[in-house]
Amino acid sequence: MGKVTMTVNGKSRTAEAEGRTLLVEWLREGLRLTGTHVGCDTSQCGACVVHVDGAPVKACTVLAQELDGAEVRTIEGMADADGSLGTIQQAFQDYHGLQCGFCTPGMVMSAASLLEENPKPSEAEVRHYLEGNICRCTGYHNIVKAVMAASGQEVAPVAAE
Repeated sequence: MGKVTMTVNGKSRTAEAEGRTLLVEWLREGLRLTGTHVGCDTSQCGACVVHVDGAPVKACTVLAQELDGAEVRTIEGMADADGSLGTIQQAFQDYHGLQCGFCTPGMVMSAASLLEENPKPSEAEVRHYLEGNICRCTGYHNIVKAVMAASGQEVAPVAAE
């Protein structure tokens, strides 16, 4: 057991972690940041996506101690400075890009990474980028609309509607 310190959502945070403690457990149990979800524990669903040093990472696949000193951004860090919903979060609300909400944190974090890499993605690019995230409720159409809206593009009916 040892202390692990990371900059999480802009603040230095320290919590205990065993050598086997996954980042998702460290965030949820050590820091009580429960927005990052555990969906499958096998890296298949994407519910646990966070940003580590600016890159999207499935938090169920990396050990917390390996990230000592890293910069981590979670869904809790996606809000605007005044606490209101960030652009991507607001688009998910406006375009009904969620139903049960379980996959939403990972979807928002993945969408943020996509829009950082490609500020004006096509519908096909959005769908391709989100392939590592599973949603069992929405059928993805409204998620794609939300990402397109967050990119500032016109939201047209998406394929298969």
